[in-house]
Amino acid sequence: MEFQPIFPRTQQPILIAGPCSAETEEQVLATAHGLQQLGNVQLFRAGIWKPRTRPGAFEGVGTQGLQWLRRVKEETGLKVTTEVANAQHVYDCMKYGVDVLWIGARTTVNPFSVQDIADALEGADIPVIVKNPVNPDYKLWVGGIERLYKAGLRRIAAVHRGFSSYGDSKYRNVPRWQMAIDLKQEFPDLELICDISHICGRRDILAETAQKAFDLNFDGLMVEVHPTPDQAWSDAAQQITPAQFGAMIKNLVIRPTTSSDPDYLAQIENYRGELDDLDEEIITLISRRMHLVREIGAVKKVKNVSVLQPERFRALREALERRGAKNELSPEFIALFLEAIHQESISQQEHVMNLQGKKAEVPVGE
Repeated sequence: MEFQPIFPRTQQPILIAGPCSAETEEQVLATAHGLQQLGNVQLFRAGIWKPRTRPGAFEGVGTQGLQWLRRVKEETGLKVTTEVANAQHVYDCMKYGVDVLWIGARTTVNPFSVQDIADALEGADIPVIVKNPVNPDYKLWVGGIERLYKAGLRRIAAVHRGFSSYGDSKYRNVPRWQMAIDLKQEFPDLELICDISHICGRRDILAETAQKAFDLNFDGLMVEVHPTPDQAWSDAAQQITPAQFGAMIKNLVIRPTTSSDPDYLAQIENYRGELDDLDEEIITLISRRMHLVREIGAVKKVKNVSVLQPERFRALREALERRGAKNELSPEFIALFLEAIHQESISQQEHVMNLQGKKAEVPVGE
């Protein structure tokens, strides 16, 4: 697949900003004018239809909000975007001249809904940005993009907004940056935008997350901006004012992906050589660990003991958390590392314990 930019520009990065929800015409226009004065926002965002987790929450003003977006275009010259979840939303947006459509995380999870939107867009030339699904399912994300591509759309971008997870985290939606990196590696010309508001869920860590995104070569940001964030009708804790948005963007550092400086290239090559050697050692150590895991599985099979040992896992987790903190490793990394090691250990032991037609013996070696 070959993609085109969602719209022509000479300025980097792509900046998409505006309120989580369009609440009133006054609120929408006040936000838009505040952002226009900054001079660096390419796309004004506002949710018109708001899919909520539970009924009773504010679910958006509906089609009347499209009239407000049209006024934003007329008064500020900003392009506008809003979320669509079905074909009727698409038709309404195109009727009112919405410049870019976005497919939200709750819609991306449903191939029927994405296909409905793709069918409605067939033959149209309008940019569409696709948020990752709520849960970390890479194929669903790519599948949503593919459905739009097969409908003839080429101006497509991906939005990384983090993923739901179980357990404590400083993030509302855990970034799992590697999935976004994998997407960019598979599709180098696909523009990748980071929705820092939904990743963070709180305004105090927006700036550090935005810098992280640019350090990972994201093409732009989507940020929720509101004239009076604490009074917002939805997602108040993660929104900031236009002035705060402007200050944050001003302080971000956007670096090139490489340098031709010979000293830089020589140092990087040396460090990468050391990393390659360490990676080989790590894989060897993990392989030795899994050999021990299989031996334990054989013992459990002989003694008729279950694979999962909750107390052992709890003790292992606590020990790794302490060691991680002592060695300046983030809790998020330790959690992911332990989850991966534990799942592979369970799979290895289940394989040993469920071998059919073979005598269960304690192995003496590989």
